[in-house]
Order: sequence, then structure tokens, then C-alpha cells
Amino acid sequence: MKDTTLKILFVCMGNICRSPAAETVMQAKIDEAELTHLIQCDSAGTIGLHSGQPADRRMRDIASQRGYHIQGKARQIQAKDLQSFNYILTMDRDNLEDVMGLDRQGYYRERIQPFCNYVRRYRDDAVPDPYYGGLKGFDHVLDILEDGCSHFLEQITP
Repeated sequence: MKDTTLKILFVCMGNICRSPAAETVMQAKIDEAELTHLIQCDSAGTIGLHSGQPADRRMRDIASQRGYHIQGKARQIQAKDLQSFNYILTMDRDNLEDVMGLDRQGYYRERIQPFCNYVRRYRDDAVPDPYYGGLKGFDHVLDILEDGCSHFLEQITP
């Protein structure tokens, strides 16, 4: 029997701020739409520096204020992920280039897209990395993710 579940992977650099937040926001929207039986999501980073660590405390705190509970541990994207996921959404240009670099034969190019292709309310062409900034940066990231996840879900569901 063929698996008809849509699988989405969100990718940032370290998998401790943007991509785990995107996974959590998207999962909340999937749950709200009662589509958990049809759509799964995950997140990964282009580097393995933080593998096994929880999401950044600041991101977890800011997300919690909005009712999101970021769980899971950071992991690095693997070439096999390109085959396993229907959509691979990257947070910025560097992430996009790194993920494209895993697809040496070009088999999965159509699956790999910038997340901001789905953002409508903000002019950002990338989800900015809040790691070295203040708390407002984490809030702004969540604003972008909420907008983009809503529009992405509209695009992939009938």
C-alpha cells in the first residue's frame, strides 16, 4: 500500500530556532484543520552543531506565550530526507543552497523551496535568524512563520 501522507520538512541552519518553530506552528495548523491523518512535519538543520539539543530557550519561551510548545531535539538534514519528504522548505538562501547541494543529481529540486514563497503579510525574502538578536527577533520570526504556514497549508490542501 502506498503511503499517501504528505511529509513536510522545515530547514534552517542549526535546527534550534526557526525550523523547530516552523514545525510547531505548522503542526498546530494541521491539528486545527483536523488533517493530522494526512500531513506530517519535521525539522532539521544544515549543520550538526546542535544535534540532540532542544530548541533555543528564547524561542521556546516566546512560542509558549503564543500557545506553542516546541519539542524535539535538533538534527542535521541527511540526503535521504530529500527522498522521504514531499516538501522541503528552507528558511533562507544559505539553507536553500546547502539543501540543494545534497541533491547532486537534481532528482528532488522541485521539492526544495524557500519558505518565504508562502509568506504574504511580510516583505521578508527570508526568515531572519534571531539567534544573535533580541527577543523582538523571535517574535518577528513567529509572525512570519504563522503567515507562511497558513498560506502553505491552503496551497497543499483542497
